Order: sequence, then C-alpha cells, then structure tokens
Amino acid sequence: MRPFSRLLLANVVALASAATLALAGLGFSLSWRWSERDGMDRLAELAVERLELYAGTLEGELARLAHLPQLVALSDDAAAALAPQVSAARLQAVQRRLAQLDARAGSLGILLFDAQGRWVTSSAALPLEVLARERLERIAAALREGQPAFFAAADGSGTTDYFHSAPVRRGGQTLGQVLVRINLAPLEATWVDLGVRSRSEKLLVLDSHEVLILSSVPAWKYARLVEGLDTQNWARLPVDQTLHYPPQALQALRWAERAGALRGAQLLRLLPPGAEQAEQPWLAQERPIRALGLKLMTLSDPSEVWREARRAAWGGAALGGLVGLLATYYLYRRRAVAQLLRARNELQRARDELEQQVWERTAELRAANAELKREFEQRVRAEDELVQAGKMAVLGQLSTGIAHEVNQPLTALRALSGNAQRLLTAGRVDEVRRNLGKIEAAVERMARITSQLKSFARRADGALETVSLAHAVANAQFLLEHRLREAEVDLALDLPESLSLRCDGTRLEQVLVNLMGNAIDALQGGTERRLQLRAWRDGPRIWVAVRDWGPGLSAEAQANLFEPFFTTKPAGQGLGLGLVISAQIVREFGGNLQLAPLAAGEGCEFRFDVAAASEE
Repeated sequence: MRPFSRLLLANVVALASAATLALAGLGFSLSWRWSERDGMDRLAELAVERLELYAGTLEGELARLAHLPQLVALSDDAAAALAPQVSAARLQAVQRRLAQLDARAGSLGILLFDAQGRWVTSSAALPLEVLARERLERIAAALREGQPAFFAAADGSGTTDYFHSAPVRRGGQTLGQVLVRINLAPLEATWVDLGVRSRSEKLLVLDSHEVLILSSVPAWKYARLVEGLDTQNWARLPVDQTLHYPPQALQALRWAERAGALRGAQLLRLLPPGAEQAEQPWLAQERPIRALGLKLMTLSDPSEVWREARRAAWGGAALGGLVGLLATYYLYRRRAVAQLLRARNELQRARDELEQQVWERTAELRAANAELKREFEQRVRAEDELVQAGKMAVLGQLSTGIAHEVNQPLTALRALSGNAQRLLTAGRVDEVRRNLGKIEAAVERMARITSQLKSFARRADGALETVSLAHAVANAQFLLEHRLREAEVDLALDLPESLSLRCDGTRLEQVLVNLMGNAIDALQGGTERRLQLRAWRDGPRIWVAVRDWGPGLSAEAQANLFEPFFTTKPAGQGLGLGLVISAQIVREFGGNLQLAPLAAGEGCEFRFDVAAASEE
C-alpha cells in the first residue's frame, strides 16, 4: 500500500473512531433521559392512583361512624344520663347500652359529657383514671369550639385515635356532648404490613404542622417533616396540639434535597430520626384531604427506574457505537459501491428475464387450470349421471315387483267396478258404496307407489337439508317391500326416535335401497334370512348400519369392494356400481361408507356416518 493511501486510511479510521465514541455518548445521554422521564412518569402515575385509593380508604374509615354521635345524642339514654338528678342505677343502665352499641358499631368508646364539659359516663365498664378523664375533657372542649372531628394520640400505645362529636340538645338547650372514639391502629397496621412486604413504597399522613400522625414506618410516627436542621420552631405549636401528639418530644424527619419531577411529584432525600446520613431519594407525591385538614403523602422508590435508565443508556450507547461502526464500514467499503451498482444492473436484467419466464409459465398454468376445471366439471356431470343411472338400475331391478304391486290394485279395480255395476242395477246401494270405498283405497295405493317411484327417480339437486331417518327408511322399505316379501326376508329395525340427519333425502334413500338390495341378494338361497337396519348417535354424527346373515364376502371381494364394475353377483344381475355410487354419495355428505369387521360365517355389515341435524 502506498504511503498516501496508508495515511488516508489512518485518517479515515481515526475519524470513524471519534464519530463512534461521540455517537455512543450521545446515545447514552438521550437514552438515559428518555428512560428516566418515562419511568418517573409511570411511577408518578401509579403513585397518583394509589394515593386516591389510600385517601378513599382513610376517608371511608373515618366516615364509617360519623353518624353515631348524632344517633346517641338523639336517644333517650343520653338525655336521661345528663339529667340533673340521675340515679346511679340509671347511669349503669345507660353505660351497658352504650357498651352494647360500642361493640356492635366497632368503635373504641362512646363518652358523654355534661354542658360544662365534665365527663358523665361512657361505654367502658370501669371508671376513667383522672389523667385520662382530664385529657378527654380537653378533647371534648376542643370539639365544642367548632371542630366536627379531632385527631389525638392514644395514651401510651403510640397509636392515633379519631373522635366524632355531637351536642345533646333538648328544647333548644344544650345538655351535653357525645364523643365517639375510633381507633386507627388496624388501618395503620395494614399500612405497616404493606410497607414491610413492599419496601419500595411508604405511606404518610401529615397534619397542618407537617407532623406524621399516621405512618407505614413505625419509627417515623409523630416525627415532624422539617427542612435541613431547623428545629427552633417546634415549641411554638399551639397549646392544644399537645392533645394531638404524645407528651414526649417530637422527633425530626429532615429532608435535605427537594427537586421537581413529573405530574406534581418531587424527589425528596430524607434523613430519618437518629440517622446520620440521608437515605436514597424518594419520589414524593401529595394529595390533600381538605375536609380533615390533612395531607396524604406516598414515597415511591425510584431505584428501579434508574436501573432501567442505566440499562437503556447502555443500550443507547451500544446502538450509537453500532451506528459509528456502520459508518466506518460504509467509508471503508465506499469503493465497492460501483461494483454493487453493476451487480444490481445485472441482477435487474436477470430479474426481467425471470419475470418474463414466470409470466409465460403462469399463462401455461392458467391454461392447464382451465383445462382441469373443465375436466372437473365433466367429472361432476358424469358422477351425477352415474348416480342417476344407478337409480335407474335399481328401478329396473325393482320393475318386476313394482309391476306386481301395481297389477294387484288394477285387478281389484276391474273386479270391483264390474261388481259395482251389477249391484247398482240390482239397487243394492250400500254394497255399491262399500265397493267404491275399496276402489278408492286401491287408487290411493297406486298413487303412493307412483309417488314413491317419482320421488326416487327424480334428479337430486344435492342441497343439504334436515331429513328424518325414520322417514327415509320407510320410503326405502316401501320400494323394497315386494322383494322382501318375495325373498321371505325378515327385516328388523332398530331406530331411536327423532333421529334427523343433515343430507339430501333422495340420495340417502338411494344409499339405503342399494345396501338393503345387496343384503336381500346375499340372503338368496340361505337358511337364515334376516336383515337388520340399526342406527345410533355418536356425538355430532349419526351412524347407520345394514347387516345381513348371508355367506359374507371373500378376502378378494373385500379388497376390491369399492372398485367400479366389480361385482360378486352372476352375470347380468349387477353392474358393480351400487357400492361405488353409495360411497360417493356418503362422501358428499361428509361421511364414510365402510365394511364392518365380522367373523367368517356371521354375514356382512355395511355402515356409514352422516352429520346429525342441529337441534333448535
């Protein structure tokens, strides 16, 4: 390689490497920002949904017993307990009823105070201690000043209670006050359990002084959220706030950094009580509860968002590096473009030639397809003609019996008509009427025979319809009645009631006539002349079987059974098309005609299946 070429190649490689690094850095930065923004957005959206759920749960729990103070205040027990000269027995009775009501409502206590704010009685069985009574009287006084409800720290338990209040009035005069105490420990325990199981989320309830009155982190309970290390203003809280919080000094839950995020959320870095180092940042989302003067806050862990952002950033860097490598490859292979263009031109010419060959081959295939279509249509017509010829052949075999069946009514008509003339001449009208009735019956029999022959011989259109199996068997039996009687064959039918098939009725009768006719032929000369036709349902299919007790079929006959023009009958008695036509008809129905396996000497059984008609 010449020195100039080597220098040019070195410059190209250096430029491509620099571009690759730049694109990798750009991909890292853009992917990080996009993934972080998207993750924070989804995390904030989830936090908003959970805030609404938690707020609804808290408001529902607090409102559950909001009506109870009014109900107690309206009761006769409240007025009786606040009467000036109430007896001890009456107070005990009121205490028992308050205890029952307290147990049923699920509250923590129901208390009565007089008009001066002094405790009178409660649902508790034992009297209140002095300190507890004084504290409750102060809470009652605070509620009398216009607050409809009140939060307070429970004595020594570290839990938070909630009080509902209602005045007891009679005749425009205030007799006293009812307090209902609700323990929020079960709700807070649920939140604590949630925080233990899901360390990625914390739930806090803050009052107007930023004090955590409810928390899913027990160590943060009654801590005050303050900025930095400023704790100088804690002692300036109103005096009545000592009822809201436990008597011990409040701890500080300091936040060191606060940065804006998405959807009103903020990134907050906290320094828990007793900790020397700030925790990881939390995504803080707030939701005010204005009716209670509270604020609900969730802290969501964004660590997974940043992990996803790092993965996306490295993916973006890899993509940027790949783009740079591709650019390097493009520059390095630039001289091959001309060769590719020449190859493309050659390929285009080859493609044009191939398209011409494909077009010519397609034209040949179209012509061949048209020829196959014509042959198929001719085959369909030939099959239809074959089916019709099979019908005519069956009718030819039945012609002797049909002539006999028609000749009997004709002979009866001749005799009855002549007899009627003589009876009419003799004036024997009643006997003439009976003869005319017999003539009418003979004519109806001839009409039925001709109707059956016409229906059987007509060309079927192949349309599928709902066909009663019993009706089709009856028609086939009628056509073969003379042959059955002449051959002295005992026909046994085993047909369940209301079996209907989805097929062409005329072609179904043709299959039955063919199979039953073959069975009658097989019984000729035998000693056990039995023919059985049975049917049964198997899921969505109906099976029909025709069995005779003749000599059966040889192995050669079974092997060539459905071959055209193969027959086991003597010359002149069969064309060998009956089973072929029957099998074709059954296939058109979506079924299969088959020979059932029977032991030697037990006769022969053909069975086929047809779709059952849907039950409406």
